[in-house]
Amino acid sequence: MESKALARHIRISPQKARLVADLVRGKDVESAINMLRFMPKKGARILRKVIESAVANASQNETIDVDTLFIKKVIVDGGPMLKRIRPRAMGRATKILKRSSHITVVLDEQ
Repeated sequence: MESKALARHIRISPQKARLVADLVRGKDVESAINMLRFMPKKGARILRKVIESAVANASQNETIDVDTLFIKKVIVDGGPMLKRIRPRAMGRATKILKRSSHITVVLDEQ
């Protein structure tokens, strides 16, 4: 039986979050959380919290054994962008796009 957690409007670019998500996809939950705990990237802290939330969601269902969970899917989609303007030379301006992410984690039993 599947368990799911979703974090929306997270202020990290999807490209940076996917680097971390690719490392834990398919692993069991315990080893993934341990790996993320000692990883120095910002995305690791965020993804660990989403995985722990999915485990907490799974523990609410009595038919699911939490010890046998593994990460079935990790999806990092782009969220809305904050658009800012930076002044440049000779009166010009350039856009700065501050990207955000929607992170979905799906757990399943082995």
